[in-house]
Amino acid sequence: MEQVETARAPKGSLVSSMETPLPLNALAAEKPVRCEARGIKKAFAGNAILKGVDVAIPEGGFAVLVGPSGCGKSTLLRLVAGLEEADEGSLFIKGKDVTKLPPRDRDIAMVFQSYALYPHLSVRENLAFGLKLRNTPEAEIASRIQEASAMLGLDKLMDRLPKALSGGQRQRVAMGRAIVRRANLYLFDEPLSNLDAALRAEVRVDIRKLHDKLGATSLYVTHDQVEAMTLADTLWVLNGGQVEQSGPPLEVYESPKSVFVATFLGSPPMNLFDAKIEERAGETWAVGQGIEVRDGRARKTSPAAGRAVKVGIRPHDLVVAEDTKTASGELHVELVEALGFEAYAYGWFTSSGPRVIARLEPEHARRARVGDVIPVRAVPERVHLFDAKTEQAL
Repeated sequence: MEQVETARAPKGSLVSSMETPLPLNALAAEKPVRCEARGIKKAFAGNAILKGVDVAIPEGGFAVLVGPSGCGKSTLLRLVAGLEEADEGSLFIKGKDVTKLPPRDRDIAMVFQSYALYPHLSVRENLAFGLKLRNTPEAEIASRIQEASAMLGLDKLMDRLPKALSGGQRQRVAMGRAIVRRANLYLFDEPLSNLDAALRAEVRVDIRKLHDKLGATSLYVTHDQVEAMTLADTLWVLNGGQVEQSGPPLEVYESPKSVFVATFLGSPPMNLFDAKIEERAGETWAVGQGIEVRDGRARKTSPAAGRAVKVGIRPHDLVVAEDTKTASGELHVELVEALGFEAYAYGWFTSSGPRVIARLEPEHARRARVGDVIPVRAVPERVHLFDAKTEQAL
């Protein structure tokens, strides 16, 4: 594993599956792409894991692969690292085909989920180990270690063994070992999954600050949507071995192209209702399963009356209505989840319909009780419509 981390100047990236790489998003259009994955396919024991994946990461960008377990994100990261070999497709770094190159020749550094520290070596020796293998001069090793330790706050820990460190400290050492490589591309394989909630938040900030200081290109894998949304410049949502959607995090969140993306990103998840389109006085309405909501989102063409759709409304876009006349539906409360600064009411519009989640403002949260019936209104401009069959956004 240690061979995965190699050394050079801190910049790098990833791209699309065309003969002449084209930008797949705004970030890629602004900056050159130095590394690309083209039409990557990978199967294990006859089970297709990646089904022709193209990924583009601009130079100096922070790209995050996010998706549920088994979607292929870690497999793709291992292919970029050279720890697995693709069945089809090509990988390029700095314009060079590295598809068949061993990890040590790819000019990358990797931070593992399990820290991967040598237990018998001190922090200082762990940081220096890879550089010594490459016969880096002692003065250069000392300089790089000093720079990394100052950056990560490791100065007082240099003589400790890994067993004497906390989980967060161990992960910082793992990041420091990657930093001293000065690689073109930094790979992060779910590095925060072994940490508790408070440490995850702390180290997440450290990783982003570190990336910005180095100006390096980073590829980060996680199933945690909070990490994905807060860390990424460009988000790549994988589903079933394919890229479902990519783009800036807020763009993907606010304009999901499919039901999968809409429900995967966001906590609590988006509410979904089966409905049909109705025309009312020149306005488009979606009606079904106890909800009536006007579609106020700007669209090139409005869906035809009678069309079966899935209506998506995020919990924070369901607000308490002034009265039943302006309400989109009546929420029958079965649970109130109080979180201090906000609360979520769980319930249903009709007994046969799906569970509904609505965010309550503090003044309503204090009064809400199980068994209450609360009129709620969907914000028309934030209503999402998806085709009932294809589950693609309209």
